[in-house]
Amino acid sequence: MNPVNFIDGIAGGLHLPPVVVGTWIAMGILIVFGLLARNALMASADPTVPESGITLRSVGEVMAEWLDGFVAGVLEGHGTRHYVPFFGTLFMFILTANFLGLIPGMEPPTADTDLTFAIAIICFVYYLYQGFKHQGLRYLRSFLGPLWWLAWFFVVIEVADNLFRPFSLGIRLFANMFADHKVLGLFTGLTKLVIPLAFYALGSIVCIVQALVFVILAVSYVRMASHSHYE
Repeated sequence: MNPVNFIDGIAGGLHLPPVVVGTWIAMGILIVFGLLARNALMASADPTVPESGITLRSVGEVMAEWLDGFVAGVLEGHGTRHYVPFFGTLFMFILTANFLGLIPGMEPPTADTDLTFAIAIICFVYYLYQGFKHQGLRYLRSFLGPLWWLAWFFVVIEVADNLFRPFSLGIRLFANMFADHKVLGLFTGLTKLVIPLAFYALGSIVCIVQALVFVILAVSYVRMASHSHYE
């Protein structure tokens, strides 16, 4: 007997693709959490004093601080804080969408290529924008290689490499989340009690790792685009 997929049921009732409904659920969770954490911060008597215990505000502050250090660590440079909103949102969305697959009766939106390729294309446009923003037309110099007489060859290689990046980002996230969800569903259906817990723990690690890998690669592309390779 196949497990019930609540997202498919909702999507069928609304005549929408399941990936769209799953994406909306992930977005809704993050928006609600962000608004509640912001209200908690605004309502505090002194926002500079951390709260004791685990609260919405403290969780939000810990996540913001960790994301700030994470992005700065990958970029390894100054002035990296303005990248945090984009990559922080990217990480939190992918992580939330991944974890939806651990809820019985739900499927992760990231197990659909429509979403993973869409996110990858957004990252593709973003790092191209950062390349032209920081280097101007000199950014095109990175496509020509270090030797002028081999420029024709390097252009082909660099264009192919850049076009392959969003594909590799999208297919990597999709393949891992699709496989993880199928394995989890298979073993949950075969063994009802103890063994699925081990696969849920493994699935949680996969969700976190895949979100980290996606964002690390995306940040690395921005780092390469915003700095000239050939000085």
